[in-house]
Amino acid sequence: MEPISLPEPGIPAGNSSSMPQKKFHVLVGVTGSVAALKLPLLIAELLKIPGLEVKVVTTERAKHFYNAQEIPVTLYGDEEEWQLWKGRSDPVLHIELRRWADLMVVAPLDANTLAKVANGICDNLLTCVIRAWDLSKPLLFCPAMNTAMWEHPITARQVEQLKGFGYTEIPCVVKKLVCGDEGQ
Repeated sequence: MEPISLPEPGIPAGNSSSMPQKKFHVLVGVTGSVAALKLPLLIAELLKIPGLEVKVVTTERAKHFYNAQEIPVTLYGDEEEWQLWKGRSDPVLHIELRRWADLMVVAPLDANTLAKVANGICDNLLTCVIRAWDLSKPLLFCPAMNTAMWEHPITARQVEQLKGFGYTEIPCVVKKLVCGDEGQ
C-alpha cells in the first residue's frame, strides 16, 4: 500500500488556483478501549492539518471514555444509523460514510472490535462501515488493550487477519497503562 500524500500547506494541489481544493476526508473510528480518552486530542491534532475534514464513528462502549462535547466534528453512533433510514430509498449511513471517506483510522481498536472485524461480525455502525470498506482506500488500525489481552495468542492471529484484508497496523507502544501495569 502506498503512503498517502497531502499537498503541502500553501501549495495548490491542482492546476487551477482559482478552483476550490477538494478536502481530504478522514473517518475516525473509536472503540471501547480506555485509550479512547485521547479522542479529543487526536481530533484536535488532525484538524491542524490543512485541507482535512474529519468525522467520527463511535461504538457505544467508547462513549464511556470521552465527553462528546469536546469533539468539534460530526460524531456518529448506532443511534444515527437507525434514525437515518426510514424506508427503501433512504440513505444507509454506513454506506454513505464509506463513500465519503478517503481514509479510515480506527484509534483505538479494542480487543472486542478487533475480534469482530477479524471474524466479519458487523453488529454496530463502526463494524458495518469497516465491513463495507472500499479496499482500494487505506484503513489504518491502532490496537489498544491491556498487555495481558495483547499477549493472548488469538490477538496476533486477529491482527494478521486484518493485515490480510489490506489494512495497515499502527503498532502498540510500551508505556505505563491506566491500570498501573507497564507494557504494550
